[in-house]
Amino acid sequence: MAALFSRKRETAADEALIRSLYEEHGRALLAYATRLTGDRAAAEDVVQETLVRAWRHPDALVNGKGSVRGWLLTVARNIVTDRVRAKAARPQEVAESPATPPIERDHADQVVDSVVVLEALDRLSSDHRDVLMEIYFRGRSVTEAAEALGVPPGTVKSRSYYALRALRETFGGQKVALKGVAG
Repeated sequence: MAALFSRKRETAADEALIRSLYEEHGRALLAYATRLTGDRAAAEDVVQETLVRAWRHPDALVNGKGSVRGWLLTVARNIVTDRVRAKAARPQEVAESPATPPIERDHADQVVDSVVVLEALDRLSSDHRDVLMEIYFRGRSVTEAAEALGVPPGTVKSRSYYALRALRETFGGQKVALKGVAG
């Protein structure tokens, strides 16, 4: 019971010490940290961390080996230095903007999609596959595809409709995206 009462008294004394440190040196500490960081919010964090370190090491404040303010300012400077070093050690963050587009997906997904679509095309009849190859992979219009295949434009439209419908059934009703797959 005596140990518990003693610990409560120590905790109260530590809290009183930190409270008095903040009242006496808080403004100077905040001004110094703001000058070092250039950011009021970051400076407040530095002051808080400085006071936490003072709370953890109260013996450093009362040992009589220099001024308390000097110790606090040194701790604050060291905290700011540590933060700058830690930030420099990490890769710089880049904000997304029109000038810096977001990172694209891994090309492996596109390779897999190409293989799946090409396998599905192999399951089509040659007439349907030829129409899709002309329109989607060679980028020809219906009229140009009709001339290349030697069939009327209406036949090209009909074959492309039924070919895409067969592909949709193969993929379970999902939309079939053929553009860019031939690459």
